[in-house]
Amino acid sequence: MTSQVITANALVEGDVVYLAHGGGWARSLSQAEVFADPASAESKLSAALARSGEVVGVYLMDVATDTGVPTPKHFREAFRQTGPSNKFHGKQADAQE
Repeated sequence: MTSQVITANALVEGDVVYLAHGGGWARSLSQAEVFADPASAESKLSAALARSGEVVGVYLMDVATDTGVPTPKHFREAFRQTGPSNKFHGKQADAQE
């Protein structure tokens, strides 16, 4: 089984978010709750899908945990976590500080 996290987009801001420990939404992948058990991942995914007033586009995302910090296994997910690509703003601008 591949380790997974739950990802979505925040409904109001549109930011990429990850389900964190305790059930909140984090904007950093490093704060995401990682699931190694498929049954736990599916259970949490069902609960997250029901939170339609907070997020949209909820799904499970494969991650590697070799370093102890989750990292995306797919290019699309690595690209999503950097923020919008049309301007230098949001997460991209914050990374420069």
